[in-house]
Amino acid sequence: MREDERRQFFERLEGHREALVSLTQDLIRIPTINPPGENYTPCAELVGNWLKPLGFEVTYIRGEGTPGDPQKYPRTNVIARREGRHSGPCVHFNSHIDVVLAGQGWTFDPFGGEVHDGKIYGRGACDMKGGLAASMIAVLAFLEAYPDYGGTIEISGTVDEESGGYGGVAYLAEQGLFSKPRVDHVIIPEPLNKDRICLGHRGAWSAQIETKGRIAHGSMPFLGDCAVRHMGAVLDQFEKELFPKLASKFTCMPVVPEGAKQSTMNINSFHGGDDEHFEGLPAHCVPDSCRVVIDRRYLIEEQLEDVKGEVKSILDGLTQSREEFRYEIKEINQIDPNMTDKESAVPQALKLAVEDVLEVTPEWVISPGSYDQKHISRLGHLKDCVAYGPGILDLAHQPDEYVGIEDMVDSAKVMGLALHRLLNAN
Repeated sequence: MREDERRQFFERLEGHREALVSLTQDLIRIPTINPPGENYTPCAELVGNWLKPLGFEVTYIRGEGTPGDPQKYPRTNVIARREGRHSGPCVHFNSHIDVVLAGQGWTFDPFGGEVHDGKIYGRGACDMKGGLAASMIAVLAFLEAYPDYGGTIEISGTVDEESGGYGGVAYLAEQGLFSKPRVDHVIIPEPLNKDRICLGHRGAWSAQIETKGRIAHGSMPFLGDCAVRHMGAVLDQFEKELFPKLASKFTCMPVVPEGAKQSTMNINSFHGGDDEHFEGLPAHCVPDSCRVVIDRRYLIEEQLEDVKGEVKSILDGLTQSREEFRYEIKEINQIDPNMTDKESAVPQALKLAVEDVLEVTPEWVISPGSYDQKHISRLGHLKDCVAYGPGILDLAHQPDEYVGIEDMVDSAKVMGLALHRLLNAN
């Protein structure tokens, strides 16, 4: 891009600053809370109706039959596609429209989209409606500057990323909508900080472990077998054996933050005995079942079967050493580690754009948790995909979540320059 073209493009984008703020506010004000998956359809329609006047062909696709897709909460995705004057590659900007629940501790209305001190506050402002809005404004300014571009531009708003993405990107990828020859390059505007380019994520394996016992009267526990005590033995072995082992495993992947460079495991939930939703006085019973859900994040240097084997060996060892110990394990989900080659077209286009806009060399990073790149790689078999967008990663899912307006403008400039390079616009 020539210097005069670059300057004119930036001026056009700066001229849409108010529209960028307004669009972000409108998106935040639709509470697309997942679970259960509220208001997906009106949010998808907001995106579609905004893009249609720009010449995009808009399609709404429901993730039918996917987890959590009842009639009350349809999994409505939107894909908008605009083909250029002549053939060329397709660049796709993908953002998820769902947000987690607001939670407690807010000093701003979580769905008010309030502007204060150069920031827009609200649930999803950072993760990732600010990124969605920035990509849409970047494309708007690009179309104004390069109406005769070659290739194709796609923008999608997809659902359920916060719960695994199975009603959104996974469903669409299964339909071939994230594969060549339809799509060549994907940018996901997740909030990884505007001077970072995220190449992928760690792997994940989650499972439910249930220890078995025998019910009896609580006044005579010797006549029963307490499943909670058995689970206590499991957790004790995790503390003594597994957690120290995980803390000794480190990766060459540039994972952020620093603590995520090692293998980790979270005890996601724990329940034993009486119905967890019962608020009256408890019955006097020895619990015959206890369940925990584990969330194991693993490194590209590890093998999934070894990850599973570390847990199973502890459980099998307790079967041998602990009287009447019995268990069942049920796998819930598994995600392979993912890392795009930084020499690929998308990361290189973003790198040059960051250097141009911010005058810094971007940091290559890996996300501690997964995002929808996993489905694009696994199901779409499309490898030229990274995350880049505005927002501070640590603010995601926090009270008083916000996105900086200046960060959105800068990120939109970066995405626009990268789009120009990837399409070879002239």
